[in-house]
Amino acid sequence: MQFNNRFYQNFSGHYHAQYPMAIQNPRMVCKNQALADFLGFSDDRITDEAFVQIFSGQSIVEGMQPLAQKYTGHQFGSYNPDLGDGRGLLLGEVQAQDNSLWDLHLKGAGQTPYSRGGDGRAVLRSSIREFLASEALYHLGIPTSRALCVIVGDDPVYREIEEKAAITTRVCQSHIRFGHFEYLYHTQQFDDLDKLIQFTIDEYYPQCRDAQEPVLQLITEITLKTAEMVALWQAYGFCHGVMNSDNMSVLGITFDFGPFAFLDDYQPDFICNHSDHTGRYAFDKQPSIALWNLNCLAHAFSNHLSIDQLKQALQQFEPHFIQLYNAKMRQKMGLCEDNPDAKLLISQLLTIMRAQQLDYTNTWRGLAETEVTQQAELLALLGASEESNAWISLYQASIQAQGGKEAARLKKMQLHNPKYILRNYLLQQAIEDAEKNDFNEVQTLYKLLKSPFTQQDDSLRYQQSAPDWAKKLEISCSS
Repeated sequence: MQFNNRFYQNFSGHYHAQYPMAIQNPRMVCKNQALADFLGFSDDRITDEAFVQIFSGQSIVEGMQPLAQKYTGHQFGSYNPDLGDGRGLLLGEVQAQDNSLWDLHLKGAGQTPYSRGGDGRAVLRSSIREFLASEALYHLGIPTSRALCVIVGDDPVYREIEEKAAITTRVCQSHIRFGHFEYLYHTQQFDDLDKLIQFTIDEYYPQCRDAQEPVLQLITEITLKTAEMVALWQAYGFCHGVMNSDNMSVLGITFDFGPFAFLDDYQPDFICNHSDHTGRYAFDKQPSIALWNLNCLAHAFSNHLSIDQLKQALQQFEPHFIQLYNAKMRQKMGLCEDNPDAKLLISQLLTIMRAQQLDYTNTWRGLAETEVTQQAELLALLGASEESNAWISLYQASIQAQGGKEAARLKKMQLHNPKYILRNYLLQQAIEDAEKNDFNEVQTLYKLLKSPFTQQDDSLRYQQSAPDWAKKLEISCSS
């Protein structure tokens, strides 16, 4: 295992190099062993104790150059020039078993010049949330950063109440955000902006090198990848909660988990962040906000490309999003690509879900486990109404017309409709146990979420819809 830090080497002046502020008496809460193996941390020389020491900030490995990155971004629609890694440090990169390079980042590693008066710490609660959320999305097939481990210490941290400090180790191929480009553009550091653009092309989008307009191809690729990510968010009912442009990755991966939530009842205007008083980041606004953020990124490319070229790139977002979203929804419903009723069936089913206040995940999974001929079971799933009866009739006729074996169709549907998602109330219960030094429920959730599409033993309660009290849980940016 050898660390390197190319951001440190290439972008001097755009970070603050410092060592982590270690947490005291560190203990492992949860560890992603498969990811550790992939990254080369299962070497006999790396004991469990050494692993905890490294990722609690207690020790530095050769080649590490810990640093807090400087960037800016738009937060709730307003440009903020004072942003940067306020509680995280980029340790550097390691080479994985397949020779790919991966960033490792400590979240909760102490104050930096960008902490804006904060203590630079993460609490156990938020650390568990990020670990489980990123792994839940990964196993659903949604592009995301990942989590290597969570380590808790004895240091007190004060939020609404006193809590314990913890550190999550985040893993992804790059920590470059939209906000890095915005920072260099708005501070008129154009030579360094050129360097960042070229670095991003060379390291993460090499296919752009041979394009007639490499920079145009880069912004196009970022636009398409962002559309793909958000299409899957919408299909699986994931709410990010705080889609500021500094929380957007140029790799098109889900990044910076805070007040996220998966939908319980289907409520398209659901707001998961109680700090979002205007509903800017409501579930149904996520596609338009992603495009808004891409416009912010495109503005930072305006010295390189004309307005018409930037429009050309950004105009690809909507059709690509719609195409991918509709394709995933057809798969969830078991419809062929050329099924002429697909769009109508999808929109009508969502209307029924909303009217009947149906659980989003369980309704889709129930549909994937019910033969199309079972009228009574389908009606029980969707609720008795004229709309449900009419929809079932159209669905039955449409499936009959497309042909194929029903058992095979349902089996395919089950690959796109999870039995288990990370419900906030289950997560809250696991956190409450963890705060009492009982990490068993965190481990149980992690195991379930690694196989979200497959029935697992003794897991009935993890499939159930959220109780009424749980639907009122409030999650803030500090979560």
